[in-house]
Parts: sequence; C-alpha cells; structure tokens
Amino acid sequence: MINLSRDIHSLTEFKRNTTEFLQRIKQTKHPLVLTVNGKAELVVQDAESYQKLLDAAELLETLKGIKLGLEQMQQGKGKKAEDFFESEISSRHPTRSAKGNRRSLFLV
Repeated sequence: MINLSRDIHSLTEFKRNTTEFLQRIKQTKHPLVLTVNGKAELVVQDAESYQKLLDAAELLETLKGIKLGLEQMQQGKGKKAEDFFESEISSRHPTRSAKGNRRSLFLV
C-alpha cells in the first residue's frame, strides 16, 4: 500500500538519490510514485512485487472467466464438451471426426 507521506517524490529527487530509493523499495516492497511538475507520472516498484501484482491480475481475470462460464451454464447457454470438441476438431481437421477418436479427448 502506498503511504502518501513517504512514497510520493519528485522525479528530480529520485534521480538525485536513486540508490537510496532503490534500497527503500527493495526493503519495504512499497512502490514509489514519482511526480513531474507536481503531478503523478510514474510508479517505480521492485520486480518481485510487480510480478505478484501481475499474477494477482491474471488470477482475477481467470476467476472472472470462470464466474461468467458458470453463470452462462446456469442460464443454459453452455455447450457439452463432447459437442464442443466435435465442432472444433471438425473445423480444424475436416477429414477427422472426434467421435472416432474419443480415447484421445481429455478435459483437464
């Protein structure tokens, strides 16, 4: 979480004290907001915390997709896996049939 009194600095100040700011970012795992002419322009964050943020965003998108799928299923908008795979295989490989290759179809 950003601390407004500690984590907002000017870009000029950051340039002058880059080493100290980088040490603080690595220790606290808090991002810095850098301003230009008094307006927030950049956020500087350690790589590990940024990766965690990306992972959390990806998980959230996955959960939203699952929720949407469950809602659609409850509304009867779903499609049986067997029908889905049959149409997918037929569209990608017109000479093949999914029904003849049931052993090779797995849902994971």
